Amino acid sequence: MKIQSLCIFCGSKSGHHPVYAETAAAIGRELAQRKIRLIYGGGSVGLMGILADSCLAAGGEATGVITRKLMDLEVGHPDLSELCIVDTMMQRKTLMAERSDAFISLPGSVGTLDELFEMLTWTQLDIHNKPSGLLNINGYFNQLIALLEQIVTEGFLSQTHADQLHVATDFNQLLQRLEEKL
Repeated sequence: MKIQSLCIFCGSKSGHHPVYAETAAAIGRELAQRKIRLIYGGGSVGLMGILADSCLAAGGEATGVITRKLMDLEVGHPDLSELCIVDTMMQRKTLMAERSDAFISLPGSVGTLDELFEMLTWTQLDIHNKPSGLLNINGYFNQLIALLEQIVTEGFLSQTHADQLHVATDFNQLLQRLEEKL
């Protein structure tokens, strides 16, 4: 089965290393080439903006989901295929999940981690069965991956649930793994 819409969680900042922005731009182009609709947080700044801009510039479709409050803080993207404005973060995550076949997290801050773990929790609780991936660009998530391994070792998470997070350093490889789980 092929992914038709992919939710990507990522930062509203670009980070200090150019590789983050370069990778976000390449992913946007790849989504357009594969005709996969981008579902994301709706911002025009940081990795979010780079991802959406590159997808749109390559002829792809991008749907943003943003709260009214974040419209002002993150400057909602004015040129998307679709921009959904909701009242709460829970509505935002719910709509993004409903519209997506799978999830990938790129580097970001606590909001990105919140979204990543929310989707994993929903899988664990059988709220949905959509696969989640972590693109470990430039070793960004190395310590998070080590923490998850420790959580399993310490008996707070089963290996089965930990294995629901697919990790790769290559976007196409990660996408293939997620499609195998659909």
